[in-house]
Amino acid sequence: MNNSVNAAGTARRMSQFLFITFLLLPSRALPAQDSHHPVKNIVLVHGAWADGSGWKGVYDILVKDGYNVSIVQEPETTFQDDVAATKQMLSLQDGPCILVAHSYGGAVITEAGTDPAVVGLVYIAAHMPDAGENESDNGKRFPSDLSKSNAIRKTADGFTYLDPAQFHEYFAADLSVEQAAFMARSQVLNAAVNFKAVITNPVWRSKPSWMLVAGADRTINPDLERWYAKRANSHTVEVAGASHSVYVSRPKEVAALIEGAALHAR
Repeated sequence: MNNSVNAAGTARRMSQFLFITFLLLPSRALPAQDSHHPVKNIVLVHGAWADGSGWKGVYDILVKDGYNVSIVQEPETTFQDDVAATKQMLSLQDGPCILVAHSYGGAVITEAGTDPAVVGLVYIAAHMPDAGENESDNGKRFPSDLSKSNAIRKTADGFTYLDPAQFHEYFAADLSVEQAAFMARSQVLNAAVNFKAVITNPVWRSKPSWMLVAGADRTINPDLERWYAKRANSHTVEVAGASHSVYVSRPKEVAALIEGAALHAR
């Protein structure tokens, strides 16, 4: 009788010990899907000759899907000002975020993404220079149709813009004539020296990155976008037939890539 009671007590204590031990196991011992949640904060950065309004279609999709989205309005006066504007927005985030950029904005986030809040970078038809590089020189590796044209104009005080009459052809060929005309007339002039800004600490070397290649891009050669992505070992998707304004013309594909980054970034 006593032996039976003792055996039952021992079994009960052993069961309690195993249960407590299980509770104390590190969370990494549990399946990843039980402990990982998608990043909910997204910060969007526009490129040269544009402003944040071009992100409206992507913004609407992300917000509908439950993300907290912020949009940086770069002044495009100096590269340092644009990096500072991005860092200012990053300082307002309440947790981890995905930092996204289009075009020239890619150079900006490459420098600004060192902020500890940033857990992943998404490049949308964007430049992705390495330390000691600038996008102007990198563009010569794979010259674009725009670089061979006369569409880039310069003001007397050193700012660049695209000839409105050629904006549709080189920057936004897959948008309507009316929409491209509005973008051309509302473009933000970009200081010419910004394209020669040298990267000092390329964050894509230490954080995961994603690249969307615009298959019919005439502003940045798609081969340069592919080269950037391969060098950085970026998760890459390509949108066939998309112009440089892919973030405006194909918001579903762009938002899908961003949400994929938010799901898989650690």
